[in-house]
Parts: sequence; structure tokens; C-alpha cells
Amino acid sequence: MKAGGFVLVVPEGDAPIFARIAGAVVADIRRGRLRPGDTLPGSRTLAAALGVHRNTVLAAERELALEGWIEATPGGTTRVCATLPESPPRARPAAAATRAESVGFELGPEPPAHVSPAPPGGAIKLLGGLPDLRMVPATALARAYRRVATSRRAHELFGYADPRGDELLRAELAAMLARSRALALEADDLVVTRGSQMALYLTALSVLRPGDRVAVEALGYRPAWSALQAAGAVLEPIPVDAGGLDVERLTERVERAARQGSPFRAVYLTPHHQYPTTAVLGQPRRLALLALARQRRLALFEDDYDHEFHYEGRPVAPLASADPSGQVIYLGTLSKILAPALRVGFVVAPRPLLSRLAALRAVIDRQGDRLVERALRELMTDGELERHARRMRRVYQGRRAALARALEEQLGDVVSFDVPRGGMALWARAPRVDVDRWASACEARGVVLQPGSRFSFTGERVPAVRLGFAAEAEPRLRRAVRLMAEALLGLGR
Repeated sequence: MKAGGFVLVVPEGDAPIFARIAGAVVADIRRGRLRPGDTLPGSRTLAAALGVHRNTVLAAERELALEGWIEATPGGTTRVCATLPESPPRARPAAAATRAESVGFELGPEPPAHVSPAPPGGAIKLLGGLPDLRMVPATALARAYRRVATSRRAHELFGYADPRGDELLRAELAAMLARSRALALEADDLVVTRGSQMALYLTALSVLRPGDRVAVEALGYRPAWSALQAAGAVLEPIPVDAGGLDVERLTERVERAARQGSPFRAVYLTPHHQYPTTAVLGQPRRLALLALARQRRLALFEDDYDHEFHYEGRPVAPLASADPSGQVIYLGTLSKILAPALRVGFVVAPRPLLSRLAALRAVIDRQGDRLVERALRELMTDGELERHARRMRRVYQGRRAALARALEEQLGDVVSFDVPRGGMALWARAPRVDVDRWASACEARGVVLQPGSRFSFTGERVPAVRLGFAAEAEPRLRRAVRLMAEALLGLGR
């Protein structure tokens, strides 16, 4: 477009024409074709040259004036702003603008993150910790949600609320934990969070200072390590064996560090079903750990991620149930009973810590989803949650047996394992196999499993695989083992 010697090229695109006209003027200013103080054609002249309505040109001029590119003079003309700096400010991005690919400022440290890629569609997923999402009581949950959302006092749930979580849900959780885990609690003894990952992160920020030393299991849960590191912790791996965390080795490290003037601040562990090996921490080690924590004033982060699924005898009570001195911070979740997408976890801890945790939660999240929390409370008061947990225990117990039989029949000369008393996965040792190559070959055949290196603190190879049995039906578990055997043969078994 040319108007009295002034040329303006308006690009094609999906953005409104006024935005594209404004963008063309900005582009000419940036290139130096229009300089500070240059006069622009009148709106009628520009509209006629472009073949648009004058109001379109006026809309473009208003946009440019608001962004500080042009200004009206007392004589009624419009000109490029005379006070523009040598490098003019960027315009607000229009729909046709291109986003910058680089950051124009310095970023902080890279946050530690271990988010696994989504497995391919249709794959058999032997992923420990993943429940069978097809069996989520979605109908009962929807009814509970509808009852809550349409109740006479529903409007009260749509506003701001306690960052500790819905009081009625906290009361139900406290009652459940008292029945099933020997924890004598009231509603104010816990905080509800968006999943156990948030619970651990908020707790770590509330307890730890940058540079604090925290002991973790040398084979363990990487997202937990990331949360602790994000809070500034320096992690120290402690070996695990068939009895879980090696408390004797931990004691040696803690005592030596104390003598050297760099004491440990906390321990993170999974004592009920050690992640990933499924080992249960025995009573002698539990008592020794609690005594060490009292003596050295250690915080114990007890992650009890799948307590509900125990198949033989009574489950071992949490460390927190034998902690009169306030050393244990107990972390749990409803994700394994129901579904990860619901994002409901909780923290049980001494009340002074919970107050800090709630204040911190209010800074980053303000509160949880009160409607979901109240709907879950409905499921609990109706007994639906416990009925569902009992159903899933029976189902998962059958799947555990099916996977164990298939492994013994088809891979018994290659892998060895102890059938876990609880949990949602099996830890199979394969000392004569390159399990990382085996896992890749299995994935090529449509079976996703987790090699031991995924859980190693140092990333070194571990001759074992973690095989989750909860998410897949028994026929698919048997097929998965058959494909695992074929993949191993393909590697030159």
C-alpha cells in the first residue's frame, strides 16, 4: 500500500486487520523505515489506500497510541512518538506475532525433575504404583460430587477456604487412619494437599534449610529426591537390603557426621513397602531408627504410599504410631486407592509444623479443590472408599499371584523374587541379564517395565526390574511375561 510516498506492507494472517495494520507500522519503526517524529498519513488517506473502513485505521492507531508507538500532535496530525528510545519497546504480541525462542533474562537454577515419558498407547504397563484406572468408582464419585455441588449450602464451597483442607474430609481421614494405621488423630492433626508429592515438597520447605543433609534410600523414589533437592537438601544415599533401609549403616553415617560438625537433619524412607524393592522394615530396625531420631533430633519423612494393599497378615503399623516425641512426619495419599488425577494427599505431623505447612501452601496454592475434597468425604462416610479398597485388594492379590506364576513358569531360570506381602509391584532380580537392554527390547514388543537403574541414586545399573501388577488384568500380565521371554531370547539369552 502506498499513500503519498508512504508505503505500508500489511501481512496476510488470521489476526484482525486492525492488528495487522498496527503490526506493520511497528515493524517499519523497528527496521528504521519510520523514525521518531515521522508523520503518518491521515486516517482517511490510509484507509483509502488500504481499502478498509476508516474505523479500522482508527482502531489500529488507538492500539499503537496505547502501546506508545505513535502520538497525536496539536495540529491534528499523527506521528511516530518522538521520545522513542533507540531500541523501542516490544509491542504486546498480536496473534500473528512470533514468540521469542530465547529468554531475555537470567534464569535461576534448573529444578530437579524426573517425569517419565508417557508409555505408548496400547502397551502393557507393568508400572509399580499405578492402580487400575478402569475400576475407579467413577459413578459413585460422580454422584457424590453432584450431591455436594447441588446441595442447599453448596455456595459455601465455591469460595476461599482453609488451606489445611476441608475440615470434614480431614475429620474422616483422621478416623480412617485411627482405624487402619493405629494413629490417634483429630482433624487438626493433618493437612490435606494436592497429592503426596505436594505434601513432601511443602514439608521439606517447612523443615529444611539450604545445605541440610538428608539421608535417603540408595534405591528409591526419584520424584521425592527432587522435592528434597528443590528445598535445598544435600542428599546422602544409604544402602537398602532385604530388610529395607540399613539402619545400622545409617547410624554410622549420622554419628560420623555429628562428630565432624555437619550433622544430618532428616531421613526420607518408605518403611512399609520399600520403594522399589517392596521390603518391609522390621521392628528391630524401626525401634533403632526411632531411637536414633530422638537422640540426634532427626526429622523422619515416612512415605506410606500404598498402605491399603497388604495381602498376608496384618500390615505393620507406621513409624508414626510409635512416635511420642514428634520425630515422624507421616505422608500418605488416596491416589493408589482411587486415581492419581484426584490429587489428594495428606501430612500428619505435630501441629506447629502443620501451621507452617498450611501458611506455605496458602502462598503457592491458596487451598485445594474443596468440591473434590467434600465429594471424597461423601465416599468415605458412605463406606464406598473402604469397600472399593477391599475390592481392589482382592483383585490385586489375584494379579500378584498370576504374575508370580507366569514368571516362575517362563523366566524362572533367569529371575528370582520374593512374593511381596503387600504393595502393587514385584521386585525381580536378574543377575545374569542386562536389564536396561531387556527393558528396551520389551518396550519394542509393547511391554513397559522399569529397570533397576531408574531407582538408583547414582544411576548405575542394577540387575533387577520392578514389575507392577495392579494396572493390568491377569491375561495381559501373562501375555506380558511371554513377551518378556521372547524379548530376552531376541537378545541372545
